Amino acid sequence: MGREQCLRAWIRAFKSDPPKYLSVLFMQRVLAHDLQCRKLGGYPAATRRVLKAALAGGEMSTAARVVADNATLVRVWNGRVYRVEASADGYVLDGRTFASLSAVARHITGARWSGPRFSA
Repeated sequence: MGREQCLRAWIRAFKSDPPKYLSVLFMQRVLAHDLQCRKLGGYPAATRRVLKAALAGGEMSTAARVVADNATLVRVWNGRVYRVEASADGYVLDGRTFASLSAVARHITGARWSGPRFSA
């Protein structure tokens, strides 16, 4: 799709004009993601809540779970492999439970990182 096709598709999908600075590639990706979500039953409830809050100009919760319970995240940092287990109580590393991935990243690196970004 070219720019004009993306603009028309964006307006159909989101009932508003896209921001003027968006690239064609970005619009294509957002439109493809939106189409995929609609075909698979819609966005998850947590995503819908965050989007509604953003549209209303309200506070968006940063406390939303990033990974599902029982998932294992693996990250290599300075030559050591770290395995973090996601649980209902938080994130477990070396038998210690942390409230967030950011707390895990801070424990591992000693610096303030975005936990989801660090674990990516």
